[in-house]
Amino acid sequence: MTERVNISSGGDFEQIFGYSRAVRVGDHIHVSGTTAREPFRSGDAYEQAAAVLSIIETALREAGSSLAAVVRTVTYVTDIKDARLVARAHREAFGDVLPAATMVEVTALLDPKMKVEIEAYAIEK
Repeated sequence: MTERVNISSGGDFEQIFGYSRAVRVGDHIHVSGTTAREPFRSGDAYEQAAAVLSIIETALREAGSSLAAVVRTVTYVTDIKDARLVARAHREAFGDVLPAATMVEVTALLDPKMKVEIEAYAIEK
């Protein structure tokens, strides 16, 4: 059986909801939907997305991986007008990795200040 490794980022809701920031099983790493924490939660969509991607990068590193191994992201925004701001942060984080990506508008996230949530999937070689 392939070993399972759960990674926590220490976010408050991880314990309340009962989930891991990331889970690695074999070469596959799944990073949960991630939102910005304070003080970045009060920022604009670019600042929030950059903070989110930093949290994701840390989780991947703890899983023995990196942003370079990401093959797919799913991004949720509460206002599609923020798409360019979020896309700028995404492009800065991933550069030439160019993962498959989806962005959708949602009605709301857990906290009304949250503007963006990002999930990531990586495959380590």
